[in-house]
Formats: sequence, C-alpha cells, structure tokens
Amino acid sequence: MRNASIKRLAACAIVAILAPAGARAATPAAQETQGPVGGVTRLPLPRFASLKSDRVNLREGPSKEHATKVVFQRSGLPVEIVAEFETWRRIRDSEGAEGWVLHSLLSGKRTALVAPWRKGELLALRQAPLETAGTVARLQAGVIASIKSCDGKWCRLSGERFDGYLEQANLWGAYPGESVR
Repeated sequence: MRNASIKRLAACAIVAILAPAGARAATPAAQETQGPVGGVTRLPLPRFASLKSDRVNLREGPSKEHATKVVFQRSGLPVEIVAEFETWRRIRDSEGAEGWVLHSLLSGKRTALVAPWRKGELLALRQAPLETAGTVARLQAGVIASIKSCDGKWCRLSGERFDGYLEQANLWGAYPGESVR
C-alpha cells in the first residue's frame, strides 16, 4: 500500500515539474486542451484558488502526519494549485512558499493580491478599464480583492468599500492574458 502511495505521489510531482512557476503564457482555456491537468480533478495545472478558512495548515507532504510548515491565517488569500494527490493539493503562495493542504480548505472563488511586490505603494483603482478613467479608490499593495472579471488586460475587483478596475499586471491571482468570467 505504501509503495502505491509513493508512486502516485511521484506522478503528482511529475505533473508539477511539467508546469513550472514561470510557465504562464497559456490561458486556462488553452491549458484545458493543451497543458497539464490534475490527475484527481482533471482541472488545469497550475490554477488559482483561494483559502476558505482563517486557519489553514501548509504541510510538508500530503497527509496530516506531515509537519506543518506555515499556518495561513487569512480567508480569501489567493493561492496557486500546482499539483494534486488524492484529497490534497500542493499550493504556492505569492511569496513562493509551497506545501500541501486539504482540498476542502480551498475555494474556487477567485481573489487576488494587489501588487504584493510593490510594498508600501498605493495603486489607483479606476472607474473603467482605462488608464485615463477616474480614480475610485487607492489600494495599498498587498490588499486582497475579489475578482469579478478579467479581460486579459484589466480586472474588475471588489472588496469592502471598493469596486473598480486595476490593470491585470498589478495582480497576483490572475495569469497574464487570462480571461476570468
């Protein structure tokens, strides 16, 4: 039994190798027909999801017996699913930390972090998907927002007390050129 589990885990690792972090040119629609998919869900890998709970343990391996590496304490935090093994998903956060979480602690609800690489900066949230559109709010780098839609260049975001558009390049939670509906 243990050898079969190790072989399945190795297969998940191979899927993760086929889709390195830098390989993000294809949109999820293209990945469904061309790129790697999860052996459990048959959904594209990698793909974005979000945390369902305010307390999620990131584990070294796909079981509760594996040590906890990090404890996420923010519901709605976007994460990238990079591999699957039974009821476990290997995820990556915006800072590159990777580990395993139970699938039941993840949501398909799309969220994004506003430019986490631009710490301390404020970014203009626009009334319309245009650089010249009026500013409806200024969002601090690192804010979590719900993605309402993306057209490949702009995303419509919402959160507590804000709703507007931000260039997709300023988000971690949507791939470059990806459409989100």
